[in-house]
Amino acid sequence: MTEDLDGTAIPAGFDVPVEPLRRAAHYTGEPGCIAAARSFAAQFLDQLRTEWCAGIGPRSGDALLLVVSELVTNADQHSNGPYILELEGTDTFVGVCVYDSSAALPRRFPRDPQRVGRHGLEIVHALASEVTVERVPVGKRVRAVVALGGD
Repeated sequence: MTEDLDGTAIPAGFDVPVEPLRRAAHYTGEPGCIAAARSFAAQFLDQLRTEWCAGIGPRSGDALLLVVSELVTNADQHSNGPYILELEGTDTFVGVCVYDSSAALPRRFPRDPQRVGRHGLEIVHALASEVTVERVPVGKRVRAVVALGGD
């Protein structure tokens, strides 16, 4: 339903809930996987622009690619096996899930500009509206939600 200027409901003909766009990719951890995951996410954004008419500005698009890079890099460095990247999005958000085989939950360190390295989760928390970490039967799942906008 769509509302007219006076608040009257006008049938729009497509009041059926629409499923978010979902894509997943599997990575072995071999060299080039992190770049491949970023490319996969960039293609996903292009598909959201096309299929969802999502207005994705440069800042939110770059934020999404950085979140993907950080989460996949963490899985690549800290797990003992392959990992899976799942993306789910609409015209307003993209959920990024990374599954890996390590049951060790990542640690978010306090902000420290003097520290070299270990800023990945700090960056993800700064860019995402929501971050969750949970153990799953195969290891763990880290999920971040990035808001999209025409910034």
